[in-house]
Amino acid sequence: MGFIDFIANLLHDPRGAIAGWILAGPLYAYGFVFLIVFIETGVVFFPFLPGDSLLFAAGIFANNGGFNVFLLLATAWAAAILGDQCNFMIGHFFGRKIVASGKVKAMTPERVKQTEDFLDKWGRLAIFLGRFFPFIRTFVPFLAGMGGMHWKHFVPFNVLGGITWSTLFVLLGYFFGGNPFVQEHFSAVVIGIILISVIPAVVGALKAKFGKKAAAE
Repeated sequence: MGFIDFIANLLHDPRGAIAGWILAGPLYAYGFVFLIVFIETGVVFFPFLPGDSLLFAAGIFANNGGFNVFLLLATAWAAAILGDQCNFMIGHFFGRKIVASGKVKAMTPERVKQTEDFLDKWGRLAIFLGRFFPFIRTFVPFLAGMGGMHWKHFVPFNVLGGITWSTLFVLLGYFFGGNPFVQEHFSAVVIGIILISVIPAVVGALKAKFGKKAAAE
């Protein structure tokens, strides 16, 4: 299976994808959870990966024995923290060249501006808060590194944000994933999680767009 097919399957049916990993063995199951979370947070080219829904679905499997919840949490923590650290270093050493190349299609001028405004408004706290917004989650550490934030200021907020974000979604799945409504309407619940996560980013983009239009007028 090619990487594109793998991602498409994961986006379409995260529960089915995880079930297949578990059947393949613990190394595959924990390894793929680590890989997806690490790539989403650590590689600026893949902001569209479903970190929130993946952790939620993995938490459901931890509830029924497919994962050990403590090993799953440790895996998610490591992936989230190391991913952001990797992204920070990429931004620090190669950020300006990557942005200038235009090869990261998801990094539109609007999203870059939105993330920069987010960093300007919240400062170091943006490293923590950015975890909870898709796309911004991937761009914040990259732009923080590119913008010259000192590593020692980045690390504590990275660790706190990575642990809080991953723990929240794993435990949501662990404690509420067994609910009959969630089981019956799993796809709708996942879509709801994604939409709730995306709403702040959409609102910010609309504010920026209409604010720019009003200033021009």
